Amino acid sequence: MRTDQDVALLVKRLQHRHHRALNAALAELGVSLVQWDTLRHLSRHPDASLHDLAQLTFQTDQSFGSLATRMADRGLIERTPGPGRAVRHRLTPRGLQLKEAGDVLVNRVIGASFAPLSADERDQLGGLLERLLAQPSAG
Repeated sequence: MRTDQDVALLVKRLQHRHHRALNAALAELGVSLVQWDTLRHLSRHPDASLHDLAQLTFQTDQSFGSLATRMADRGLIERTPGPGRAVRHRLTPRGLQLKEAGDVLVNRVIGASFAPLSADERDQLGGLLERLLAQPSAG
């Protein structure tokens, strides 16, 4: 029988495998996984604040601010003033193009990873993970 630590390590190993494979695939577009993830979240949340995007991409406000500056300098996102001191972010046409091209690569990598599972097994796995994530954070 697998221990909780064994299961947690398996989840982490799969995540690490996905990150490596996704970074390698997205490199052909000239973006990293973190950059593509930012584009993905901005497509879903136009005008998101720096803080919101930092949380969505699992970064600190400071590290996301640096990333956003680099992405704006590349013409992938634009930063506009919001209420008060807030800065809002939006995709540029070039950013949207890269996000959509990245979607194809990400779907290919993730699809290959989960291909050994049937549709029912993928659905069951997704349901189990959602159930675990719905619980209050331990620690």
